[in-house]
Amino acid sequence: MSDIAKKWYRGHPLVWLLSPLALLFYLISALRRWLYAIGVKQSVKVDVPVIVVGNISVGGNGKTPVVLALAEYYKNKGVKVGILSRGYGGKSDFYPRKVSENDEAKHVGDEPRLLAGRSGCDVVIDPNRVRGATYLVEQCESDLIICDDGLQHYALSRDVELIVMDDRLVGSGFLLPMGPLREGKWRLGTVDAIIHNSAVMPQLSQPCAAQFLMSLEPGNLVNVTDRQRQITLDSFRDSAVSALAGIGSPQRFFSQLENLGLKLDSARAFPDHHDFTVDDIPTETVIMTEKDAVKVSAFAHKYCWFLPVTANIDNQFFNLITNKLLNCGLTVQSNEKENENGI
Repeated sequence: MSDIAKKWYRGHPLVWLLSPLALLFYLISALRRWLYAIGVKQSVKVDVPVIVVGNISVGGNGKTPVVLALAEYYKNKGVKVGILSRGYGGKSDFYPRKVSENDEAKHVGDEPRLLAGRSGCDVVIDPNRVRGATYLVEQCESDLIICDDGLQHYALSRDVELIVMDDRLVGSGFLLPMGPLREGKWRLGTVDAIIHNSAVMPQLSQPCAAQFLMSLEPGNLVNVTDRQRQITLDSFRDSAVSALAGIGSPQRFFSQLENLGLKLDSARAFPDHHDFTVDDIPTETVIMTEKDAVKVSAFAHKYCWFLPVTANIDNQFFNLITNKLLNCGLTVQSNEKENENGI
């Protein structure tokens, strides 16, 4: 995040110049929610439960690992999981579109491409979430839909709402464009759970839902051009490497690498969903996120590696979600081995 973006996120005095636009944003958002509440605008309920994993602030907070953790947990319990995304950053010629491991990120978006490769589930992209969800039910025969983002897209009815937050929390607490919030802080008290992508549980001043900590467990480094090649982090601990990240909070990734004992010779930060070119990649050994790796695989060199991560969330979180889903009529196998530390 650039210095200007950090000042905006934290509420620099100059953001008050944008207060008229923030007021307009508030009025439009409130009117839209009210129209859904009174039934003028309809929320469509599909035939299977829907979990929405979203946030109330702009920028990446760590939603993708949460989606993957939920998908793996319920897939292991015999549920046919479908993942729905709007396909942000991709330019597909048609929708709805089922994502395959052979699709290019520029067509389907970086996060859906990553989800398709990691989850083993059907992943569908569609800016029209109702249409995409219907496709997952009717064409893919999904028993459960996990929606990557879309908390504010009320056209699709949902059974479980989750918010993912990182150390930036709600920033200045101002609504767009004055601040980073898509909805007011009151929304934290209306969802089913909040997952904190943080080392310690933060103290929030407003009423909020049940809160859980998430830690990201790193795996072995995987070669971007040949995913069969994997090495441990120890292989690079005695030499300087470069890092790059085009995610919501690049510094979080760089700090993670340093905390894992790596010495960074350089760290290149790019905006979230950055459209990489070959010139963006250092010529020496470079470590990137898995999300960035799916975008550069066509032109990456043999010294490019990515660090996959897996979300660890307390099993009480999954128990909470499962109880909600059981009330929705979802059949969940109970004879699978439970992981006390989450997925």
